[in-house]
Amino acid sequence: MDVLRIAAFSDGSIGGNPAGVMIGEALPDVAVMQRIAAEVGFSETAFAAPEGENWRVRYFSPESEVPFCGHATIALGAALVRQFGDGVFKLTLNQADITVEGFRDGVNFAAALQSPPTRSRLAPPELIGEALTLFGYQPGGLDPAIPPALIHGGADHLVLALKSREALAAMAYDLKQGQSFMRREGLVTILLAYAEAPQLFHTRNPFASGGVYEDPATGAATAAFAGYLRDLGWPHGGAIDIVQGEDMGMRSRLHAVIRPESGSSIRVSGTARLMN
Repeated sequence: MDVLRIAAFSDGSIGGNPAGVMIGEALPDVAVMQRIAAEVGFSETAFAAPEGENWRVRYFSPESEVPFCGHATIALGAALVRQFGDGVFKLTLNQADITVEGFRDGVNFAAALQSPPTRSRLAPPELIGEALTLFGYQPGGLDPAIPPALIHGGADHLVLALKSREALAAMAYDLKQGQSFMRREGLVTILLAYAEAPQLFHTRNPFASGGVYEDPATGAATAAFAGYLRDLGWPHGGAIDIVQGEDMGMRSRLHAVIRPESGSSIRVSGTARLMN
């Protein structure tokens, strides 16, 4: 089986988050998938094989398996369209069943995933304090309108909303310390966010739990964040746009549609470009 390399949530023909995609008649052994993901070296590689009417999908970072990855799902949607044509594909993950819809968009592809159910709760003070220390932020630099929270949309994340775009751009931390903290707390990423407008956010996503300093586009965290904004009663107007990866030179764009029902899944969409 060949590994496709696809940048998901690209900003037109640039940027996006590279993901590996391998489609075969059956999934390789876990050790083989982990080895391939490490060799590919992207933040995640998605492995997919037919299982009845669905596709069985597993996601691996270079160092560990993750339960759900949004950008790799968008990349998988593009790969399935490339092989089978436009359509809606049913996916069976380790902990949920979801769908990804894909279609050609000129020379690139576009795809939209329907996330697992979302949930959120306010983060405990000691966890917030440790996260602030990790990044060198002060409590006064947090946006009080979006309190720190533990959020979920297929994977667990901590969200810290900042008052200024400058503070977001200055994000820095020690990878090993971040990895120890995030693995101990069961966090796949930490989502740092700045609200430019009620429907437009800039975000950064340290992914130290998977051995990656920062993700340029994170669909799972975007889904979880959109669900949290709904829980907060944020004036999202039914959808938000996310600009991510800009500070690392890989500008990416994500769009999330937010249904009003509490806990319901989030539709996250974007374009994807084939890298090989």
